[in-house]
Amino acid sequence: MRLEGKVAIVSGGGTGIGAATARMFAREGAKVVVTGRRPEPLEEVAAETGGLAVAGDTADDRHVRATVATAVEAFGGLDVVVANAGLGFGGAAAEVDDERWQRTLDVNLTGAFRLARAAIPSLIERGGGSIILISSVNALVSGSESAAYGTSKAAMNGLARSLAVDYGPKGIRANAICPGWVITEMGDRAMEDLTTERGISSDEAYALVTRYTPLRRAATADEIAACCLFLASDESSIVTGTALVADGGGLAMDLTEVAWQERP
Repeated sequence: MRLEGKVAIVSGGGTGIGAATARMFAREGAKVVVTGRRPEPLEEVAAETGGLAVAGDTADDRHVRATVATAVEAFGGLDVVVANAGLGFGGAAAEVDDERWQRTLDVNLTGAFRLARAAIPSLIERGGGSIILISSVNALVSGSESAAYGTSKAAMNGLARSLAVDYGPKGIRANAICPGWVITEMGDRAMEDLTTERGISSDEAYALVTRYTPLRRAATADEIAACCLFLASDESSIVTGTALVADGGGLAMDLTEVAWQERP
């Protein structure tokens, strides 16, 4: 088992990528603490994995420090942190109000920063560890009307690089994962406009938004969890300060190819 004896914290661990990651880590031998805002799904994941649930807002510094303390007290230390909690409000820059802008940054970016900051001393005590930030392809390219979300994700990639540079000498690796479309509750919500507008199913909507990606499909939560497992394990022992794009090849596509495929 690739994480035997390791202790991990997964934020946003009640559903989607976070829940899939917690389950996969547990199967690979890790003790897992899941955190997020909704107690019920967290408790379900904790029960499935033999881990612990700590409900709270990742943007709250007191909460993340309590989560780290819980992991250390219950399992004897901390080796892996997956900062997965996130949200997305739409809107171009001229349309996003201050509240939505700030909330997006607070959860996606500052929450990841605070979790990493709280975890670093415990990681150092164990001789190092792995910090994994769940970013997005929107860190690298922009969709329309997603000013706050794209900005927060681009900054997450910068945070991963900063952590890697500053704490590599202490044995800590830090990387970002940049998924494209993933079939999760958050992805399903993003599909709602398409399903309503075109009278199609959610599966058909996912197929529509990925029709030009080389793999022609969205990722599953388990596929992104497998990327997390790689970065958490010793298999990636030389990998730090980078962004792993997991988007079915979407960013490899030349936009002129899309135009060519849409020609009359």
